[in-house]
Amino acid sequence: MLILIVLVVGSIYALPNLYPTQPSIQIAYTDSAKSADQELLNDLENILEDSETAYEEIFLRENKIVVKFPDVETQLKSKTVLQQQLLDKVIIALNLEPSTPQWLKNLGGNPVKLGLDLSGGVHFLLEVDIETAEQGRLELLLDNYRKSFKDENIKYGKSEIRDLALLFQFSDKSSYNKALKKYRDESLGITGVQYVITERPSSNTLLLEYSDIALREIRDYAVGQNLTTLRNRVNELGVSEPIVQRQGSNRIVVELPGVQDPTAAKKIIGKTANLEFRLEANSRTSPLRKEQFNFKNSDYQSAFLEKAVVVTGDRVTNANTGFDESGFAQVNITLDMQGGRAMQKATSGNIGRGLGVLFVEQKTKSELVVNEAGETVIEQTSYIEKNIISLATIQAVLGTSFRITGVGSPAEASELALLLRAGALAAPMKFVEERTVGPSLGKENIELGMKSIVIGFSLVVLFMAFYYRVFGLAANISLIINLVLITGIMSLLGATLTLPGIAGIVLTVGMAVDANVLIFSRIREELKEKNPQLAIKDGFSRAFVTIFDANITTLIAALILYVIGTGPVKGFAITLSIGIVTSMFTAIMCTRAMVNLMYGNKNIQELKI
Repeated sequence: MLILIVLVVGSIYALPNLYPTQPSIQIAYTDSAKSADQELLNDLENILEDSETAYEEIFLRENKIVVKFPDVETQLKSKTVLQQQLLDKVIIALNLEPSTPQWLKNLGGNPVKLGLDLSGGVHFLLEVDIETAEQGRLELLLDNYRKSFKDENIKYGKSEIRDLALLFQFSDKSSYNKALKKYRDESLGITGVQYVITERPSSNTLLLEYSDIALREIRDYAVGQNLTTLRNRVNELGVSEPIVQRQGSNRIVVELPGVQDPTAAKKIIGKTANLEFRLEANSRTSPLRKEQFNFKNSDYQSAFLEKAVVVTGDRVTNANTGFDESGFAQVNITLDMQGGRAMQKATSGNIGRGLGVLFVEQKTKSELVVNEAGETVIEQTSYIEKNIISLATIQAVLGTSFRITGVGSPAEASELALLLRAGALAAPMKFVEERTVGPSLGKENIELGMKSIVIGFSLVVLFMAFYYRVFGLAANISLIINLVLITGIMSLLGATLTLPGIAGIVLTVGMAVDANVLIFSRIREELKEKNPQLAIKDGFSRAFVTIFDANITTLIAALILYVIGTGPVKGFAITLSIGIVTSMFTAIMCTRAMVNLMYGNKNIQELKI
């Protein structure tokens, strides 16, 4: 009964792998606060019908709309058509939709996730906006020099950033010379000269630009920080064996094998979200030191905040969602020590004033333009949007832990907390390329991988049948059951199968009959001194300890591979570990059960083994 139950459950969860995947797209609103609805579905149907695009099925699922297509060409064509019609209203992501029957889905049955080297997944190529990173550094430098010049009594008039250069116009020659000396002293860094100084003595003006060395450092820092942040965000998404790596000087490749929700992945990965905590400007604040911002989700309500930033989101060490006393969503924030000190210093003398939380978001605006070839294409331009999400009165001195309210719906609060936990991007990024990729190692490698399983399996089956006769037949049936169980368990666990994973299955095919070889050899030894029934009984019982020891030691090695290894190595370790466990079950229990069915309670004089 136990064998029958395991076999039935394993077969049910292995069954979804017989159904092929289908090209599809997922559409969701760009605004996280809005869920896909019937109105959007009707709009999509009308657009596809007007463009005479053939689709097989369109339906609403959770917060997105899924459209299935007969082939990849139609899938790509429809995505272009929808993007041109809807532009920034929605996010459109390519996907491969499983065609598993509903009754299997209801039981939790899903096909094995295949890595990018087998069946593909979502591939993003992102470009880091280095100019925006440089602009951000210059703004910080401008603020620092304004404070420094004020402290050192260096008088200046005009101060601004012009064409990625810092411009200061000084009031007199003395201030000009003091500033020039300060620039030169501070330009010498550990790695070399940091600034290129352009002198204009006739107008007492100095222009400060970053040197090539400094620009390289800014670029490497921005790309490196974004790499780390993207890895954290991908980990938050729970994707198996993701690839996040640098490509060239300012591009990052993100590959998500077997991703189930590319729309959500694109939202989280592509967003540049950060927070700025600023004090609310009062009537005495100079117009030059304050800015006006609208409240999020409101074009009519606005407030003035000071330009000076108290703390930014990169000081956040933890963020999670909760609910305030009125039942509205809130985000609980924990800052690092430096951020906590800055917050304490800013709020200690300003109890009773307002503290604004500014949500800084990198957005992309899409426009239809006609290129030189006369084709209508989508051109994307990036811009930064800053909105107030909370403006509360400071009731007490704040430290490293506090909360912000007025963040919108629970879904918006959860997304904001996730972005803050994963860390802020050092520079905005834009999607240069997005596609659902096929096998990165080529179709030939996939065919060779599957062929290796078939050849290995066939040779093992032939050898066992020829060498062990009837007992070999039982071992072969157990081997088939073993492959079904491996597939079923991998589907149930949601594990990702890669090309190295196939190597693990090929190895398991050989190892699966290893236990049977030990048992059958032991039975042969026992037959020299005992009758067949006793020889079978003692052969299974006495070989068990050896089988157990051999498989446990291999399992320990496989688990160490999984813990220490990364990417494809983990894929190999997963299939090997599952194969070891299932092979012990099939070799000891399934083979024993079949031998008992054939020879149990029978008066046999000879065994064909």
